[in-house]
Parts: sequence; C-alpha cells; structure tokens
Amino acid sequence: MKKSCYLCGIKPQSITQKFNENRGKKICGFFLSQQPCFMNKTVFILPFLVLLTLVSCTKKHGEQVATVPLDTLKPEYAQGFSIIEYRNYKEVIVYSPWKNEEIYARYYLVNDENNTTPDNGIKIQTPLKSLASTSVTHLEFLTLLNEIQTITGVCNPVLIYNHTVQKNIKAGNITDLGDAFSMNVERTLMLRPQALMMSGFNQADANAVRVQQAGIPVIYNNEWMETSLLGRAEWIKFVAAFYNKEAEADTIFSGIEQRYNDMKTKASKVSRKPKIMSGNNFRGTWYMPGGNSFMGKLFSDAGADYFFANDTTTGSLPLNLETVLKNFAETDFWLNTNYSSIGDLIKSDSKHALFRPVKTGKVYNFNKRLLPTTANDFWESAVARPDLLLGDVIAILHPYILPDWEWVYTEKLKK
Repeated sequence: MKKSCYLCGIKPQSITQKFNENRGKKICGFFLSQQPCFMNKTVFILPFLVLLTLVSCTKKHGEQVATVPLDTLKPEYAQGFSIIEYRNYKEVIVYSPWKNEEIYARYYLVNDENNTTPDNGIKIQTPLKSLASTSVTHLEFLTLLNEIQTITGVCNPVLIYNHTVQKNIKAGNITDLGDAFSMNVERTLMLRPQALMMSGFNQADANAVRVQQAGIPVIYNNEWMETSLLGRAEWIKFVAAFYNKEAEADTIFSGIEQRYNDMKTKASKVSRKPKIMSGNNFRGTWYMPGGNSFMGKLFSDAGADYFFANDTTTGSLPLNLETVLKNFAETDFWLNTNYSSIGDLIKSDSKHALFRPVKTGKVYNFNKRLLPTTANDFWESAVARPDLLLGDVIAILHPYILPDWEWVYTEKLKK
C-alpha cells in the first residue's frame, strides 16, 4: 500500500504530477529538484525518515495504525498460517492450501476493541470467552491450552470423544449446531458465540458467509491440510493466538516436537525396516496413504518399509484389489484397518485372507478409543499429539525401542 507524504498528505502519484507541473517550485515546504518530496535526500527531511523508520504509521480516521512488526512467527512445520505482532494488535494470516501465495483469511486480534487496525481483515477481541466449533480436530488444542470450557456450540456431537465436551453437552451447556457440512445457522445466530471455528474448503461455504454477515467472526482452522504430523500439531499456536496463550502453546508444542523427534531418531537407526500395508478395501477400491501424506510420513518416521514411500501424493491413492495383492501380499504388518477382529476382516472380503499379516495375526486398528457412538479419539486428540501416535506405531514395528510403551490409539485385531 503506497503511503502519503508525511508533511502534506499528498500521495506519490499526486506529488509526481505536481512536481511535473511545478518543476523548481516549492511544494509542502521543500524544494523539489529531481524527486518528489517523500524521496528528497536533503538534510531537512532526514529527521522525518528517522521517524518513519522508528514509528511507521498510516493515518486512518484520525488515529494511528502501527505498521512496523515487533515480532513474526513463521511456523517450523506448518505451512498454512503465520502470526505478526504489532504494537497494539496481532495479525493472523491463513494461507490457501489450494492456491500458492494466496491469503485465505486475515484476522486482527486486539485486547481492546477500541484499538485501531487495518481494514483488510476481520477484527476480533481476545482472549475469546466463547467459541463454537464445527470439527472435532479443534478440541484437543483447546484442551491442551486449558480453554475447552470456552466451547459453547459444536457440530456432530455424537462424533466427539472429548469427555469434558460430552459432559457439557449432556448438561445443556453446549448447543448442537447440526451437521458440519450443513450447519444450523439459526441456532448459531441464537447462540451468538464470540467466534465460530471451522475447517476451510476450496469453495465458499454459504452458511459460513451468513454467520460472518451476522457479525460472528469465522475463524478458518486448516490444520487438516498439512502434510506432516508435526505440521498439524503446530496449529496449536494458531489457536493459542486467539486466547493470548502463545507462550503456553510454544512450551506445549516444544515438548511434543522433542518427544516425536527423539523417537523418530531411534527408529531411523533400525537395521531392518518391516514392510507394512494400510487402509481398507471399500466396495472394490482400496485407499492407501500417499507417500507425501501425513500417514505416509508417519510410516516413514516410524521406520517402516512402505511401498509408496517415494510417492508424492498428499492424499489417498485409490487402488484396485489386484494391485494391492501384487504389492502388499507379503508385508509384515497391516495397520489402520477399521475392523476389530480377523474374523470380521475376512468376512467383509474373503480375499483379505490372502495377505500375510492376516495369516500371522499382525493386523492393527486405531480404534482403542472408540465410543459406541463411533466417536474415535484417533481423529481427535491424535491431531495435536503426534508423539503418542508415532509411539504406537514404533511399538508395533520395533517393540524393543519402546519396551514399556502402552498403546494409546492402537489395538491388535482379535483372532
């Protein structure tokens, strides 16, 4: 954004025009020779350049908006956000996962609602006192930050594992806002949370637009688009910014990061990497994690030999059963199946019996924390605790590395 002259308020293009019209004449108290006043190099303007360097501000309705960053957070693993701190506000930027270098959303966080901020983003007063959430993936971040009590509305409550949230739902302290993909806007507006946190998608959400237009800020949390487990977990820093708990988030994430990387280092030194397979056969299509997906990277970090390790796909690979049999029939372990017993697995498709892990009984799911409602903590807290998930997988593949590990999300299928 081009600034105006500090002395006369004239914009650069206007000054240039006046200079051309008044070459050699006085404009705003300075003689112009070859440059407009805001570029004049004479000693008379030096004090103003010093002032510009120390306190850079832009006029806005008679108030000053700080434009010199005091600090900038560029996450080490996450690609989807950044946080810039100014004198009296924080700028939180969410980047589009679908269009490189494009900003998806911008927020200006203030402790005092009277603080002036730029007008190209959404202004939110912090810390948040109430929050509605459409995704279970947000809940563990709030739990770790000790802010889970600020949740006043959720979508799909039957899919929520968090015991505190379930308790508050039953007590009538949390409102059911319907399905995440067709949120009940009327209930949301009646609830009037301070903000609504939801996952962003590569198309406009009509319900989100309506909520935003009604004056409820929509906070887009796109952790689900990160391709690494630590990248997803680092979104705790994004959530923390709305509660003024950046220091706590740094401490929490640093501990998770250290534990994760310590286990990853140990797994990288194994002499033999067991072959693994993953996923399920669903109506003739088998969805395997791409090599560049967060699950693909989990397998790599756990010291596994995964056939698609060098694949660059960030999502899932749809495969036919014949391809899977060809490449995975003789693997050592089968991870992340949705069945609870070998019998159920074979019953769903008799060809499953052809895989070596089924014959040896080395098939595992991530359903240890599964409620009768089908709420699964693997899809909830594991987002923020990749160290626990990595520990589970290493304990399966290399039990001697973590001999005392107790599985958090994992179960071995019953025979």
